[in-house]
Amino acid sequence: MPDLFETMQTMRAMRRLKPDPVPDELIKKILQAGTCAPNGGNTQRWRFLVIKDQKIKQGVQVWYKRAFDEVVGPRYLKSTPPPGVTREQYNRQHAAVEYLTDHFHEAPVWIVACLEEGTAVPTRGSGASIYPAVQNMLLAARALGLGATLTTRHLLYEKEAEAALGLPPGVHSYAILPIGYPMGKFGPVGRGPLKDIVYQDRWGSPYREV
Repeated sequence: MPDLFETMQTMRAMRRLKPDPVPDELIKKILQAGTCAPNGGNTQRWRFLVIKDQKIKQGVQVWYKRAFDEVVGPRYLKSTPPPGVTREQYNRQHAAVEYLTDHFHEAPVWIVACLEEGTAVPTRGSGASIYPAVQNMLLAARALGLGATLTTRHLLYEKEAEAALGLPPGVHSYAILPIGYPMGKFGPVGRGPLKDIVYQDRWGSPYREV
């Protein structure tokens, strides 16, 4: 097992995944890691839907690709690279996103991260009860040598995608994690320096690094 900080620093989004089956015992470890996460009031309203059925994945991929064609793809072409990422790296990221779009349904396993919310209206704090679990599962996948990425693009067609997933009333999805063995290699994530994003005591006041 790699060191925790090494795991975080090399947990690239893996969007090119092999179609090879992933052992159920590894998926179980990932799910168990998710349930170790903090959540609001320890109410544990999270629900995790494991999808292996090809027809279900294909039904969601239709909306996933439409969201790329209409929103995500054009946005990438117009956007400037984020901090710590060169134009060449950003173009490669775009190509990987496009690959995932076309092969989304071929990832051997999806974990759909959901909240059972009943009649409650999701608020700004709702994600605090599910996204820590998502991060735990991503870290677990990386530690096990599996590729994964956090994607929420299906939410651009939320009703249609959740119908294709077969979610009941009162249950909403917050992310889909496609999981499989990566075609590429793990490596350092591209991020900007702390001085550009961290302030101390007052907004805009430089953070004093040690």
